[in-house]
Amino acid sequence: MAMSGAVDLGGLKDRAEAQRAQAQRGPAGPGPETGAPAPAGAVPSGQTVLEVTEATFEDEVLNRSMQQLVLVDLWAEWCEPCKQLGPVLEKLAAAADGRWALAKVDVDANQRIAQAFRVQSIPMVVAIVQGQPVAAFNGVRSEAEISGWIDDILAQVGDALPGAGGAGTPAEEPDDPRMVAAEDLMNNGDFDGALAAYRAIADVEPENIEAASAARNLEFVLRAQAHDPTIVQTAASGDVDAQLAAADVLLLGQNPEAAFDRIIDVVKVTGGDDRTRARTRLLELFELFDPAEPFVVSARRRLASALY
Repeated sequence: MAMSGAVDLGGLKDRAEAQRAQAQRGPAGPGPETGAPAPAGAVPSGQTVLEVTEATFEDEVLNRSMQQLVLVDLWAEWCEPCKQLGPVLEKLAAAADGRWALAKVDVDANQRIAQAFRVQSIPMVVAIVQGQPVAAFNGVRSEAEISGWIDDILAQVGDALPGAGGAGTPAEEPDDPRMVAAEDLMNNGDFDGALAAYRAIADVEPENIEAASAARNLEFVLRAQAHDPTIVQTAASGDVDAQLAAADVLLLGQNPEAAFDRIIDVVKVTGGDDRTRARTRLLELFELFDPAEPFVVSARRRLASALY
């Protein structure tokens, strides 16, 4: 078990692989969306606009992004701004001459992908390079704005992507000097300074998933480490602060089920501000994990039952 606190592409990849394997074992055999994955290092097909599902996400987004920039367009049929943005993206993809591909994801039909990207509003476009999100934007943008945005990304990572017209020589993703500075602060023991640095990046770049994730995780760890570990045994049942502290200690000790149960029990027996505070803390803790983790899904159901 690992705290991701961000887009857990590895978890989504595992689910897609399991779905494809299950489809291949079925009586009808693999369908057009669940065929065998392309060999490692294979050059992506010439298709530039792809309709992607949870079952094809690994091949069409993660594997493809090892060779070619992939823009994931998260949209829905009912979303009018999505209908404005979609044709612009498709036009640019068609004119890109293979430098990048567009992966269209219907968030209603593929909710796990939407959860993995922590979609709050659509349309949302996420740039994926070598299996990792490197940039994103929400809402409708002009063709010129999007084109410039893509050019900036390719200028930074194009050499690492054979399909983007680079030399094909593997290269590491360029480091953001602000993220490097924040990590240095953390490595040098200045955790408060590192937290402030990560928050500053996330404040000016809400789409910076890595900075937001680092800030959430570090904030939790600092808070949990400040508690007396014995609070797990000594917390009084009616003491909301003590129960929330006990939940932090349990979660830091890699026992999320017990941590979530503590807070759900508080929700059940409190009301007003105390109940709101407990619910808010539990939702914050959920954010530290891939939303598809079974223990998160189960806890969400128990929270809903406690509330209603």
